[in-house]
Amino acid sequence: MQTVPLQLSDVIYNAATQSFEALVTVHDTDGAHSYACAIDAPITMEFEDAAAGLATQAMRRHTHGRSNAAHLPAARAPRRPNRLAGLRRMTIDKFATLRPRAA
Repeated sequence: MQTVPLQLSDVIYNAATQSFEALVTVHDTDGAHSYACAIDAPITMEFEDAAAGLATQAMRRHTHGRSNAAHLPAARAPRRPNRLAGLRRMTIDKFATLRPRAA
């Protein structure tokens, strides 16, 4: 198994969700990939255990993303009708609406 360098940035404990959170960067041959990770854990958990859990989550997301990348079709933007055509029809002549008031 190959060792991949990891970098954990700004590990915090979120008391509202009772979880440890961090931005984990995975460095491999393709470059650096960052993942926002969170693990549910009590505040009494040791930092090393929390860091190991965050690193495991990042590696799972990293390997899962690479294995499915070849199988996913390219994303296409949905086709939209010509929205400007409708706007041109709805344009109101402001001067035409003010002329009766001026008289």
